Amino acid sequence: MQSTSFEVKACEVRYYGPHRIIPGRITGVVRVRIEECFMGNLSTYQLDLKVKADLGLGDAPSGEVRMALLAHAAHQLNRIKARHMEQHVVAAE
Repeated sequence: MQSTSFEVKACEVRYYGPHRIIPGRITGVVRVRIEECFMGNLSTYQLDLKVKADLGLGDAPSGEVRMALLAHAAHQLNRIKARHMEQHVVAAE
């Protein structure tokens, strides 16, 4: 049985700003560097995840906005990782 792994190596908020239509919503992009081993192949790549956060009306501190956007990115990565770690059926040769 081959080992599989999925590791987040780095994560950064690239940019963010207010939503064009929905008041109180912030949208942005978080860049994530991932290293995975799947079926014996080691790959390193970057994903740009579109993220959003609803922080209500008014100005939120920059740290709070960034934390909310990173939390949304973490939620997306957990879903990706769950799908990645599912057992795949391999045909007998």
